[in-house]
Amino acid sequence: MTDDHDRTDLPLTDLRGRSSPFHDLLGLRMTEWRQGHCTIVCDLAEKHMNRNHSAHGGVLMAMLDEVAAAAGVWTEGDVARRSVTVDLTTSFVGHATQGRLTATGTVIGGGKQIFFCRSEVRDEQGKLVAAASSAHRLRSEPG
Repeated sequence: MTDDHDRTDLPLTDLRGRSSPFHDLLGLRMTEWRQGHCTIVCDLAEKHMNRNHSAHGGVLMAMLDEVAAAAGVWTEGDVARRSVTVDLTTSFVGHATQGRLTATGTVIGGGKQIFFCRSEVRDEQGKLVAAASSAHRLRSEPG
């Protein structure tokens, strides 16, 4: 993957015409989205920090949740699928104080209505900061 660190034209977390105001507020940007996989990035700023000047756990969990859900709702064409998170189990294994965080999510199984994912957040050096396993239910209502 190319180095997108200085790019400002990366798409926000827009999933076929519907972006999340919360994720946009955090500055999450999608860099890859394909069947069963998604990657998003977040350039850390003061607004992302906790009192210890490390990335806030809520930011990390938002990244883990969004990247996993997006991985599971990808479809061909302009069809927009939606999901709700049923379970998100998170482990915080490191900390990040600056630079770009990269989250990847991968679908690891599921059926017609429920899918399961693994996701992780890494810092610019590739060090694992947080990891999660999650379950998501596809929404049946349109849009």
